[in-house]
Amino acid sequence: MTTKWGDKEMLKAIKNPSDKRYEITIDCPELTFLGEQEQPDFGHVNVLMVPSDKVIELKSFKKYIFSFRNSFLSYERFINTMYDHIMEVYSPLELSIEVEFRPRGGISSKLRIDSQKRHKGKLHE
Repeated sequence: MTTKWGDKEMLKAIKNPSDKRYEITIDCPELTFLGEQEQPDFGHVNVLMVPSDKVIELKSFKKYIFSFRNSFLSYERFINTMYDHIMEVYSPLELSIEVEFRPRGGISSKLRIDSQKRHKGKLHE
């Protein structure tokens, strides 16, 4: 099995056909990967972005999501990796990602990262 997280080179862009400000929402209910304890994790990803000059080509995004399937990583590593990759590849004006993970051991988690809040600084130096 691979320990590689998603490969940002898989993400393809399409030229934004509009110069007007608008939102794109991508809903992906089929996230799967292996958690830190080598147990399967399942999640539902929602991406909301205000594009700049590039938009996400959805087929490449699907392949990118599926590339995590056999990866070992934490919830926190997943959402931050995806955020960084989307910011690097597409440079959106705004980006928000929310992932709701299915319960395991009676506990569920929901993580959210938002460019409008993240710019205020890091938690740790």
